[in-house]
Amino acid sequence: MYLIVGLGNPEEDYSNTRHNMGFDTINEIAKRYNISVTKKKFKGLYEICNIEGQKVILLKPQTFMNLSGESIKEIVEYYNIPIENIIVIYDDMDIEKGAIKIRKKGGPGSHNGMKSIVENLGSKEFPRIRIGIGKPDNEYDKINYVIGYVSKEEMEILEEGVKKAADAVIEILKSDVDTAMNKFN
Repeated sequence: MYLIVGLGNPEEDYSNTRHNMGFDTINEIAKRYNISVTKKKFKGLYEICNIEGQKVILLKPQTFMNLSGESIKEIVEYYNIPIENIIVIYDDMDIEKGAIKIRKKGGPGSHNGMKSIVENLGSKEFPRIRIGIGKPDNEYDKINYVIGYVSKEEMEILEEGVKKAADAVIEILKSDVDTAMNKFN
């Protein structure tokens, strides 16, 4: 069983922001496979389904970003999901808009959601897909940048990253992380 987690903030105010690329990717995967991610438990919205022959849980934690690990820990413990079968999708300012990077494991960097996940799971040994959102013009305006307004033109570029991330998840499920890294990195 795989757990595919998209990070974001649960309130409607954040729905069209750079910080919700993970939620957007879960929504894209759900749309492609006609899945509704509406079950409420584990401090999140989730659905159990089959994608490309694999049993999968799609999860959108409904805590705020910096507490995302709480939701993930609950569902991982309940379903006894191996750490290497957790795929976390999130935004990254160090990657250009519309691009993605896949890693098999690694530290959380400066991303508060990832810090919470690593802390709650007690491990960095899980794959992640980072979606590029680019950097703000003003280095000191990072918070407003990730949760602020996004123009229609920029959102179209960010949505390309979301589609690539969804493609990468599907490639991991069909093949493995190494194949997805070779194809998308």
